[in-house]
Amino acid sequence: MTCINPSDKLILALDGMTFSEMLAFISDIPDLTWVKVGLELFTANGPEALEELRNRGKRIFLDLKFHDIPNTMAGACYRAAKCGAELITVHACAGERALLEANQAAKKGAAEVDLPSPILLGVTVLTSWSQKTLLNDLDINQTVNQRVEHLAGLSYRAGLGGCVCSPWEVQNLRSIYSEPFELVAPGIRFSDNELNDQSRVMTPLEALNKGASKLVLGRIVTKSISPADTFERICKELKNN
Repeated sequence: MTCINPSDKLILALDGMTFSEMLAFISDIPDLTWVKVGLELFTANGPEALEELRNRGKRIFLDLKFHDIPNTMAGACYRAAKCGAELITVHACAGERALLEANQAAKKGAAEVDLPSPILLGVTVLTSWSQKTLLNDLDINQTVNQRVEHLAGLSYRAGLGGCVCSPWEVQNLRSIYSEPFELVAPGIRFSDNELNDQSRVMTPLEALNKGASKLVLGRIVTKSISPADTFERICKELKNN
């Protein structure tokens, strides 16, 4: 696989950082294009974090995984789009009506401030979940693959631009949904990394070769001895294959 600009495929999660740590961190990785703002950072700093990241030329994956009644999800996505988020996560299990209304509201919000329409991504099954926990905790009598495929289909029918799935499900979904439907994969590890709280993981090159559109990099980079060197290592690996 040839990737002309690997940094376009990589989203770096800024989880667990303070505002000042976030700014110092992104300054150390000048080739970084995409950043993920999750619940921790957004709860602490809100839209101010998004504004500052955009001012520094970063593209934003807002990963708040909205899941509520349709009206509330629509309102949240409308405001997220006005803040300049280009990728926004919503739980696909919120249902087709909620996904439809959230998608329409996001487009409206972006248009009102002359920004491109964001891509809403339906979250399928979190990478921390295994077959056992899906059955025991939620009493869902489907395999993980079946559940992911069902929720990806729901996202597609609602007009969303893609979904979030573990690398393990990427190949099957890509055989069903071609580009430009985005398949964004967290759970990225080197072969010698600890799993931590993840269950369904894969290396960066393997995940992209399976058909992932973008990869979410977390502790594989942020907890490494030299995050800048690790990011560069991944970019070189993708570019040379």
